[in-house]
Amino acid sequence: MQIALAPMEGLVDEILRDVLTRVGGIDWCVTEFIRVTERVLPVSTYQKLAPELFSAARTAAGTPLRVQFLGSDPQCLADNAAFACGLGAPVIDLNFGCPAKTVNKSRGGAVLLKEPELLHAIVREVRRTVPAGIPVTAKMRLGFEHKDHALECAEALAEGGASQLVVHARTKVEGYKPPAHWEWVARVQEAVRVPVFANGEVWTLDDWRRCREISGVDDIMLGRGLVARPDLARQIAAARAGQAVVEMDWAALQPLLADFWQQARRKMSPRYAPGRLKQWLAMLTRSYPEAFALFNLLRRENDCNRIDVLLGIDAAGDHQPAAGFRRMG
Repeated sequence: MQIALAPMEGLVDEILRDVLTRVGGIDWCVTEFIRVTERVLPVSTYQKLAPELFSAARTAAGTPLRVQFLGSDPQCLADNAAFACGLGAPVIDLNFGCPAKTVNKSRGGAVLLKEPELLHAIVREVRRTVPAGIPVTAKMRLGFEHKDHALECAEALAEGGASQLVVHARTKVEGYKPPAHWEWVARVQEAVRVPVFANGEVWTLDDWRRCREISGVDDIMLGRGLVARPDLARQIAAARAGQAVVEMDWAALQPLLADFWQQARRKMSPRYAPGRLKQWLAMLTRSYPEAFALFNLLRRENDCNRIDVLLGIDAAGDHQPAAGFRRMG
């Protein structure tokens, strides 16, 4: 069984990858998609979106990183994939699942599920171009407007050379609205001879158990559920191994949240760093009542120094639960 952290654009950057993989339970993670259009991208693109490549392609916790590309030109994608491999990418992943309208309008992501032949051509060309020892994998949805060609698309990807498939169990039109159609993951796994990962609507340990029962697959990719419950992968790994499941409480999460904030401050301008913290806090409110209280406390706060005080971070950068944290017990 493998548990992967999903590549969520604008959310799971190197900071959140670092924090979440330190919690444990994650076998590998993926970059936000790297958009490819008509040229080989420079090293600076990878320094921004995949800085782990320059640290043996692993997060600080040692979790392997895959590089994901998005585009529609087989040769251009292949050339960029080969370049990334030269920088140390251990696995190349291809995005055929992004539902964003701006991405789909530029012929990227889930819209390509309308063209199974192109899916096959892209994977085949990337597989042909990158070194034989580097796997090529793919992520897909069940279709664009409907699921009629889901199996055809999965077969096209596998036959083109994808060694693993991640199936987000909804169409593009369905977006992120419940439910996820885990029964279709089972159908995809029956149709291809490569490992299939289930993805979508796994927020809790019980969700994972139902997903495994319905989909029939052990491998899983966690997205929003893991961001909202940072120890979800660790819980699943423990349950799968027959070990006791110990949930992370708010006290254990506090230093991770403080570290996330400090990294965001170093990476981003003071204008944008507070929004990054609030983005994660808003998602944590699904699992932690204390996060809701802290989010409300910080909702209108944009002064970084004031946020330091509320998070209990002193001038030396040390963290002691204080102020806003103490108010939430």
